[in-house]
Amino acid sequence: DLVMYRFSSNELLTLASDFVRRNTIDKMPGVRKIKEFDYARADWMGKKLKGKDLRATDFRGAYLIAADMRNTDLRAVNFIGADLRDVNFSGADLSTSMFLTQMQINSAKGNVKTTLPSHIHRPSHWIN
Repeated sequence: DLVMYRFSSNELLTLASDFVRRNTIDKMPGVRKIKEFDYARADWMGKKLKGKDLRATDFRGAYLIAADMRNTDLRAVNFIGADLRDVNFSGADLSTSMFLTQMQINSAKGNVKTTLPSHIHRPSHWIN
């Protein structure tokens, strides 16, 4: 029975995250197409993504461990269930990223130039 509940709640979360993401993207100038990838086959661990425009990318459930995302535009990115351990977000714009949790940010790296959503607090271990 638990598997059935997990499946149906996962389906509902997916629909909700897609809805919120599409509405957010519609309000962003310059983002015309929703960027998606098959996260089950993508290997983002340790990738060098410094300075990239990754707006509206769907990182749902992705393993981004130790990825270099310094100075990256991550607005309207879906981070639900993503593993962000040791990701370097120094100077990145996460201001409108979605489904980002305090726990995910606490396991990542950043600095005072990292723009966080209003509900996320800057971890004390981040570099000033």
